[in-house]
Amino acid sequence: MNFVRRLYDWVLGWSESRWGTAALGVLSFVESSFFPVPPDVLLLALCLGRPKRAFFYAFVCTLFSVLGALGGYAIGYFLWQTAAGEYTGLANWFFERGIFTVEGFETVKALFDKWDFWIIFTAGFTPIPFKLFTIAGGLFGIDLVGFVVAGIVSRGLRFFVEAWLIWRLGAPIKVFIDRYFNWLALGFTVLLVGGFVLVRYFL
Repeated sequence: MNFVRRLYDWVLGWSESRWGTAALGVLSFVESSFFPVPPDVLLLALCLGRPKRAFFYAFVCTLFSVLGALGGYAIGYFLWQTAAGEYTGLANWFFERGIFTVEGFETVKALFDKWDFWIIFTAGFTPIPFKLFTIAGGLFGIDLVGFVVAGIVSRGLRFFVEAWLIWRLGAPIKVFIDRYFNWLALGFTVLLVGGFVLVRYFL
């Protein structure tokens, strides 16, 4: 936990650098495939420091996060092989080090088989580890167009809502988001997905 906290503080430190925007792009890219710290940390700090550029930062965050998701998709598609029902290649390296589990990927596969677009959307918007689903998306060969659209919509909503809140309400909202982000994201997703389910059910 101390290592994670130091990593968190290191990411936050980039907000005070002239390379903050570049760091945001790099962080957004790598977080979608393997890095553990979400880009929201740096996004909120940059937006708070320069509120007038909040939507530009959200755009950078969304763009590179989706590009990183494609990188995760490529890892799953080209490097994370399966053979005769067994995982091989890069998969074994991750499993042996406990970064991911076989059971976790089997669960994700079952979810993809049933929900597809909504799985990527939910993973992209909520605190669920996005990288797990981007790699799994490539591994299981889900439709690439739907994958990209879900990534753009979910990541764009997440980052632009955060940027708008900072732009509109300033410092107090950052404290609130930091404290309750997980619950806010989950609640929003439940309402959004639930609305679509109701529409589909009744129409």
